[in-house]
Amino acid sequence: MTTEDFIIDLFCRIDDTMKDLNKHRQSILYPSEIVTIAILFAIKGVGNRAFYRWLKRDWRHLFPRLPHRTRLFRLFKTHRDWANRFLANPTVLGIIDSYGIEFIHPIREGRSLNQIGKKGKSNYRWIVGGKLCR
Repeated sequence: MTTEDFIIDLFCRIDDTMKDLNKHRQSILYPSEIVTIAILFAIKGVGNRAFYRWLKRDWRHLFPRLPHRTRLFRLFKTHRDWANRFLANPTVLGIIDSYGIEFIHPIREGRSLNQIGKKGKSNYRWIVGGKLCR
């Protein structure tokens, strides 16, 4: 399945689900187009500028009336509840995140016999501490 086929299939599924919502008379995009682009943004996982460049460069023919980048992301924020219809229910594995807690500066490692934690990398930097997972 090509990317274009995936986008078309995603749009068709969203459009079939959102038949109850009508386009506002002053709106440029239909609600299903807004939600499709928002879900593509979530799947793509890049920043908003890079995503908008990719969308405008490669998929302008699928979304010919694409608004300016800032307006598009304001639409995502305004109509977040539309996209929430398509999210899966949260699970334990879906919300787990971990981050490092630094107990002492790495330069001071090994100076005490009662040192808590060990040296390791967390978020691309060295820490002496531990990981917290919630």
